[in-house]
Amino acid sequence: MQLPLKGIIPPVITPLNSYNELDIEGLQNLIEHLISGKVHGLFLLGTNGEAPSLSYQLRKDLIKITCDIVDHRVPVLVGISDTSFAGSLDISEYSKECGADAVVVAPPYYYPVAEEELLKYFESLTARLDLPFLLYNMPSHTKVSLSLEIVKRVKEMGAIGIKDSSGDMFFLYSLIEEFIDSPDFSIFSGTELFLPETIRYGGHGAVAGGANIFPELFVKLYEASVSNDLETIAQLRKKVIMLYDTIYKVGKFTSGITKGIKCSLSVMGVCNDYMAPPFCNFNTVERKMIEDHLIEIRKAN
Repeated sequence: MQLPLKGIIPPVITPLNSYNELDIEGLQNLIEHLISGKVHGLFLLGTNGEAPSLSYQLRKDLIKITCDIVDHRVPVLVGISDTSFAGSLDISEYSKECGADAVVVAPPYYYPVAEEELLKYFESLTARLDLPFLLYNMPSHTKVSLSLEIVKRVKEMGAIGIKDSSGDMFFLYSLIEEFIDSPDFSIFSGTELFLPETIRYGGHGAVAGGANIFPELFVKLYEASVSNDLETIAQLRKKVIMLYDTIYKVGKFTSGITKGIKCSLSVMGVCNDYMAPPFCNFNTVERKMIEDHLIEIRKAN
């Protein structure tokens, strides 16, 4: 795995047949769909991967099967965030056994954690990791917003980058400014629309959920951003905005983005759209809306 990590790394959805069974054929289809779309890596067991809703055994099955299918064609990153310290370590160790390239670490969710406690947690956890690791800033889900000081301290512990899903462009710029002279530390935006600005100001790419559906779209947007092709950026960003305004807004609950991505892939014949509890897949009317939106986006110039 070359550092710094760059490009489009989709937070891969987890194809399921039931709450405790992987859709293995769908997973293989999805991985080939993403790699043929020239993505630069895969991120398993993130938010769109429904990680907290999956059993440890199912998570391990996903890691093993994915690493076997990918066979080192692109880097595989595995989310190990958990309420359990031992659970995080177990998934990290298993990821290394399976051939994953790095792990991704967010603060433990459920309890609100003070900065001093969080630093001690990261010190203890990262000292035991035997794979490279990235930080994951997801305050909407963890009740903790990583400060610039925490990121600096954890970088000193060995972090090779961060995915910032705060949605705060000022904080994203602050990260880029702070680490602009650290060539092996990657700054990834978790907000897809921020991709051109992330690249322009010195960041490295995006962990883009929509790339599950349209990997080529996001790869082309990344490439246009790297080459500062403003005309192409404007054209492609219109399609990304369409994705936000259509697929992501079909569901009336906050789970709608992941549901929209899964349903889109199901409509495309890639994989099943089963959602792990407590969520459920779209109904017939909503699925038809997804079908229509996919046609609309594909036709857009």
